[in-house]
Amino acid sequence: MTKKASTGTRRAVPCCAPLAEEPLSETDAADLAATFRLLADPVRLRLLSIVAAAPAGEVCACDLTGPLERSQPTVSHHLGLLTEAGLLEREKRGRWAWFRVVPERLAGLRDVLGPGPAEAEPPARAAR
Repeated sequence: MTKKASTGTRRAVPCCAPLAEEPLSETDAADLAATFRLLADPVRLRLLSIVAAAPAGEVCACDLTGPLERSQPTVSHHLGLLTEAGLLEREKRGRWAWFRVVPERLAGLRDVLGPGPAEAEPPARAAR
C-alpha cells in the first residue's frame, strides 16, 4: 500500500482491490495490517481526526498538545509515525511544523474496506 521514497518517508500508492472483490496478497495484507495497527492507537487516531477535521485543512503541531492532553514529545512522536505511514504531510514553517491529511491515502484505506461491486445488495440466505 505504501512504498518508501528516497527521503525515508512513505508515500501512498494504490494498494489493492476492495476486500470483497478479490483476496489480498500476502504483501498487501501485511501493509494494510501495519497501517491499521498504527491507527489502532487512540492518540494517533485522535490526531488524525483532529487534523482531518481542521477548518483550515491543516494544524500546527503547537496546537495539538492541549486537545490531546499529552506532552509535546509524545505528540511529535505520534505525528512522526503518521507522517512516515503517509497518512499526514508535514510542512516546516519557521519554528513550527504544520500537518495536513493525505486524502489519497485515506481514500485508499476506505476503498479497500468498501464493498465490492457485487455487494450492492446483500446476498440472499438459503432457507434451512
